[in-house]
Amino acid sequence: MASEPRDSVSVCMGYSTPVAGKKHVVRTNNGNVSVFVLGDHEKPALITYPDLALNYESCFQGLFIYQEPFCFLLHNFCIYHISPPGHEMDGDIPSSDEPSMTAYDLADQIVEILNYFGLGSVMCLGVTAGAYILTLFALKYTKRVMGLILVSPLCKSPSWTEWLCNKLMSNLLYLCGMCGVVKELLLRRYFSKAALGNIDFPESDIVQSCRRLLSERQSSNVLRYVEAINGRPDISNWLRKLKCRSLIIVGDSSPFHHEALHMTSKLDSRYTALVEVQDCGSLVTEEQPDAMLMPLEYFLMSYGFYKQCHLSVSPRSPLSPTSFSPELFSPESMGLKLKPIKTRIPQ
Repeated sequence: MASEPRDSVSVCMGYSTPVAGKKHVVRTNNGNVSVFVLGDHEKPALITYPDLALNYESCFQGLFIYQEPFCFLLHNFCIYHISPPGHEMDGDIPSSDEPSMTAYDLADQIVEILNYFGLGSVMCLGVTAGAYILTLFALKYTKRVMGLILVSPLCKSPSWTEWLCNKLMSNLLYLCGMCGVVKELLLRRYFSKAALGNIDFPESDIVQSCRRLLSERQSSNVLRYVEAINGRPDISNWLRKLKCRSLIIVGDSSPFHHEALHMTSKLDSRYTALVEVQDCGSLVTEEQPDAMLMPLEYFLMSYGFYKQCHLSVSPRSPLSPTSFSPELFSPESMGLKLKPIKTRIPQ
């Protein structure tokens, strides 16, 4: 396994000096994976994994473009944005004889990536399909996961509605490529009806931007990811085995809202917190990223991570997590008077 460093990018968002990021292409047993690394390699690692047809730019840009969450996360972590195979800009087209991939294959790629970069235990941030892959990874490689931040996650096998929708997308991707119908199905998966607009109100800027970015995806690579997720097994009964802390954030207008509630009920309530974001779809990181800041801060505080102004210890060595206090997620501490955050704590 080898890695090919690619373009370097400087990012400056609230920092006195630009933060250098570099794209790597890591060869794994299941193909090449693009990883964009941002920040100080000596700090604890935060890995991200996006939803169907997205990469780190189209799935996490909204969260990281805000100065507060960007500075908070970058101050405490080195960020490793993992793109599903071929989902990076100008991704390679898979050969016709390349075997299909399963969700397990995608999870196994992650451990190969961590091994290449010499990473031990990592914090994980995933959205919907990406949240499922990271959860599967956490179940299989328990000691490699410090904590899970799951946005509109999946844990069950596809419902008939989702299975048929994914099957339709698969057929259209194979026959027509990234056509208008596929884009519409994906956008309805990501965003709330309010963001999508209607006859009286135009769709939001973020939806328009996402529509343009979807046009850049190689349809054959999106097809492989869709088929892997459509064939996923139900992992609900294994979730109780997870002992790392989990923060679940879901939009109450997400088509996977009930699945997120189901997943929360299956996780150990001592280590789990649920945050529901009102009037938001699945892609909270793009549609309402500001609603994620306070839950992220409280969740990461339980590991000893703080804002720069409050930092009393170096984040270069992760602290042993302190006890997870449900009071940190009470409506009062979460600032529920400032909509749109709504919080639940599993009983």
